[in-house]
Amino acid sequence: MSRLPPVLRRSSRPQWFLAALGALGALVLSATGCATHPVKVAKPSSPLPSPSVAPLQLPAAESGVLPWSLPNPISREVLLPGPGAGQLTVLGGLEAGGGSASGVFTLSTSNGALAGSGSLLAPLHDAAGVVLGGQPVVFGGGVVASSAAVQRLPAALGSAIPAGNLPQARSDSAALTIGGTAYVIGGYDGSSFDAAVLATTDGASFKSVAQLPVPVRYPAVAALGGLIYVFGGQTADGEPTAAVQQIDPATGAARMVGSLPEPLTGASAAALAGTVYVAGGETSAVGGTAPNGTIWAFDPQSYQLLAAGQLRVPVSHAAIAVLGERAWLVGGEGAQGPVSAVQMLIPNPGFGMAGEAGAGSPYFGGNLLIADAGANRVLLLNPEGQVIWTYPNPSAPPPPGGFFYPDDAFFANQGTSIIMNMESYQEIVKIAYPSGKVLWTYGHPGVAGSAPGYLNTPDDAYQLKSGQVSVADIANCRVLIINPNGSVAGQIGATRSCVHAPPTHLGSPNGDTPLPNGNLLISEISGGWVSEYTPQGHLVWTARLNLTYPSDPQQIGANTYLIAGYTNPGVILEFNSQGQTLYRYQVSSGPGALNHPSLVELLPSGVFMLNDDHNDRMIAIDPATGASVWQYGVKGVPGTAPGYLVEPDGFDLLMAGGATPTHPGTG
Repeated sequence: MSRLPPVLRRSSRPQWFLAALGALGALVLSATGCATHPVKVAKPSSPLPSPSVAPLQLPAAESGVLPWSLPNPISREVLLPGPGAGQLTVLGGLEAGGGSASGVFTLSTSNGALAGSGSLLAPLHDAAGVVLGGQPVVFGGGVVASSAAVQRLPAALGSAIPAGNLPQARSDSAALTIGGTAYVIGGYDGSSFDAAVLATTDGASFKSVAQLPVPVRYPAVAALGGLIYVFGGQTADGEPTAAVQQIDPATGAARMVGSLPEPLTGASAAALAGTVYVAGGETSAVGGTAPNGTIWAFDPQSYQLLAAGQLRVPVSHAAIAVLGERAWLVGGEGAQGPVSAVQMLIPNPGFGMAGEAGAGSPYFGGNLLIADAGANRVLLLNPEGQVIWTYPNPSAPPPPGGFFYPDDAFFANQGTSIIMNMESYQEIVKIAYPSGKVLWTYGHPGVAGSAPGYLNTPDDAYQLKSGQVSVADIANCRVLIINPNGSVAGQIGATRSCVHAPPTHLGSPNGDTPLPNGNLLISEISGGWVSEYTPQGHLVWTARLNLTYPSDPQQIGANTYLIAGYTNPGVILEFNSQGQTLYRYQVSSGPGALNHPSLVELLPSGVFMLNDDHNDRMIAIDPATGASVWQYGVKGVPGTAPGYLVEPDGFDLLMAGGATPTHPGTG
């Protein structure tokens, strides 16, 4: 499967488009449309003012890019649900070289498998399509000239057959269904914009049920409550519009009801769980801006659009279809032409509410602490991804012995302190938050040892509810429990005896997560073992995992545990105390490929957050789809400027009231 292309800025009309345009000879196209010479019309009147009602509470969008991609880029295709469960049907479209496609393919949303399943009557792009009477139906589209042809495919796919004709040629339109009726909205016939909203129940006969107040091509459309909403599109002057239009197909009424926050053309829209989301698009039909990555939630009471999240790959002219609770965006256009990315979108209140600052963040309502080990610093991000605190800083100097490679950082004392271990510098440091005042240290900076007061490669220092500190002392093959006065209260494992022989010996322990029941969850590098011990060293259970290098186990449910595989490609693994694998994520290429992740935690929003150490980033993964839904840092590019990290090796989440939901067993 192909690697996803980078997202680039658009500074002018893409070269791929200009090349395709030139190949069409003397015909003049507008935004790769399928006909000639748009007719100028008067600008529409301003939209009706939004009703003076309070906006609805609409969930933010969780949006992510899948770890797999299409074999080849595509845009302006038709995308339909089915024919099987978890499948999408891809029909036609515009290829990277500027040519139109005639293929019909099924796409598995579980693994990205793409299978040829038939063909259209001829190559086309910018068509509209629906599933009508259980069968795919494709309206219009074209290559150079717009077409009036309507095509129908069998429910199980195969070759298309003629089903009839539209009243006139139409491309660049959109279609949807309400009940058993399909509606074709917007578009262009080659000389003028088509304002007629067409209805059909069979794909062969059509009637006009309304007229758009603002005729557009490339609109985004969605149905909600029996009404059709039309968002943006390109008007006859060649520019995008911000118009939001409402159509009542039962009465034929059509009116402007509001405005997008900015003009958009080529956006995608879908209704999910009673909320309409509008995603992507571009703000200039003639170039000059990059594709828009914003996801908007539409409020049908106030007619406002509220920021609800961001596409991971900003695109315009992406096909969209709904399967169950998710919308899927396939392909689309970036700055360099069609892309191969596949993205998903689902409402998720855990990502916040639309219109609120930080909506669309997987840790909405909290702040994310990052141990940016390779940069010798600790950062705190707000849900908008802004750095709001660092350590060390001018008012909070490092400890007297220095501050090098903070391997982990966890909040303690209801968010008023932070405990950190410097794995390669042999010291644990506890500081006050936010002042940065050093409160406590253990170890000898830069000096490894096993005698009292010494450590050798300390990892995962946590403060327990008792006020004591636990730490996995890797090279000494022990877990220590340290009193506030620096004396050792207890030890699990035999010093420098590095073998898995419970309950007396540990094989290079690198994790010691406190559990809500007061016990410790210990991972051992040697042999891939995870065990639960009491603080007194009594073994509760032990299990060997199918991991080469387990790292930092966490409990996420009754007899359900989560751990990172510190390898390349990296692993996310869920397991039980019997060592059975319950879930495994491991991909070898693409945006979701991990490189030595050392800590993964399940956030309250339902997604995995992990530090992807050797990729110099933090990343959040949706467990249901494997999509990467958030990232801070640039994959494989270390740096200290805003938006960059250097080998991050630990993190924590601080919520309101000082709560630390990912490790409730700490103090």
